Amino acid sequence: MKFRKVMTLAMAAVLGASLLAGCGNSAKDTQDNAPAESTTGAAATSTVPTVTEGKLIMATNAYFPPYEYYEGNEIVGIDVEIAEAIGEKLGLEVEVQDMEFDSIITAVSTGKADIGLAGMTVTPERQKNINFTDTYATGIQSVIVREDSDIQTIDDLQGKKIGVQLSTTGDIKASEQFGEENVEKFNKGNDAVMALSQGKIDAVIIDNQPALSYVASTDGLKILDTQYAEEEYAACIAKGNDALLDAVNGALAELKEDGTIQSILDKYISAE
Repeated sequence: MKFRKVMTLAMAAVLGASLLAGCGNSAKDTQDNAPAESTTGAAATSTVPTVTEGKLIMATNAYFPPYEYYEGNEIVGIDVEIAEAIGEKLGLEVEVQDMEFDSIITAVSTGKADIGLAGMTVTPERQKNINFTDTYATGIQSVIVREDSDIQTIDDLQGKKIGVQLSTTGDIKASEQFGEENVEKFNKGNDAVMALSQGKIDAVIIDNQPALSYVASTDGLKILDTQYAEEEYAACIAKGNDALLDAVNGALAELKEDGTIQSILDKYISAE
């Protein structure tokens, strides 16, 4: 199925109703700051508890190709197709909400979204605030440098200015290993890559698949042969929502068993 961009007409209608009821400016502020959204599928009868009946609201950061990215006005990618497959198994319509990566766990844990899929790695720190499903893919953290860089190994990063995406495992690991003073945090991975291309930083640590996409589209950059770290991706679900967690894990198990997950991965990631 293809995703379609949800326009702000519905929000405008809600705003109008609120103004007629004598509400203040808070509704307008909410509309102005609302993240991009897209939906897919048709609502079906489901007994799975979700934020909005009949829907599975997925929080993501759509600047992480090939896991999630914009194709025109549509949000597409590995995680989007996996969410769609889960939704079909559970009889739920999928709605994708694009937000900063740093906001995904908060959106899920506070009940603004049902599930977070964003190439997110399971870490002990994150598990304090959120539950994770079974893993569905393996990711590698890579280092991007300029082609003329003297950085050849991970050890050469000592004392260099390293760009990362805020709150990702690249951020966490680099800050621990090289010191907060040497790590510059960006809201989007492509912003970090742009800063590297412009010579404002010395390297970028980011997941390998987005790294490949960024290097392919940006002249003068390369990926170090040595990987920085290996990690497992999973979806996050609010603590206490065990019914949804169990349902999603059940769907994932079926999608792994019937080959759907692997076919989605193969569609976007060529064998290396």
